[in-house]
Amino acid sequence: MKKLFTVMFAGLMMLTALGTSAAEKGTADEAVAMVKKAAEFLKKNGKEKAFAEFNNPKGQFIQKDLYIFAFGANGDGVELANGANIKLVGKNVLEMKDADGKFLIKDILALGMGKEGKGWVDYKWPNPSTGTVDGKRTYVERVDDVVIGCGIYK
Repeated sequence: MKKLFTVMFAGLMMLTALGTSAAEKGTADEAVAMVKKAAEFLKKNGKEKAFAEFNNPKGQFIQKDLYIFAFGANGDGVELANGANIKLVGKNVLEMKDADGKFLIKDILALGMGKEGKGWVDYKWPNPSTGTVDGKRTYVERVDDVVIGCGIYK
């Protein structure tokens, strides 16, 4: 009986974990809203304070599987902020490719530095929740001389 309870409890915990991870997935609307919120924060508080908050793992710009990243709108590819991986901050990632060999940072910067200064970029990226390479869609928006982005898994 104890073994049956243990197996049932383990199964229930797995189902709960699966339900939680599914509920923890951000939406396109949430990604756009987070970028807009980050843009306002940047305008109000300046770069130094904004980048520190974007990089804060317990900060307001990390929700569900969503996080903010930022680049200078100069096209050099140096990451100024990354809420998911602080080790990328200060690194030139311009030549970074997705699973299909697409230069995703170049595409993100081209869109952010383009005429409209905002929009969506699609690419394939490892999903830490599933351990598989999935389609990812990132919304970017230029704010003065900074390109801010937030991505969702499809």
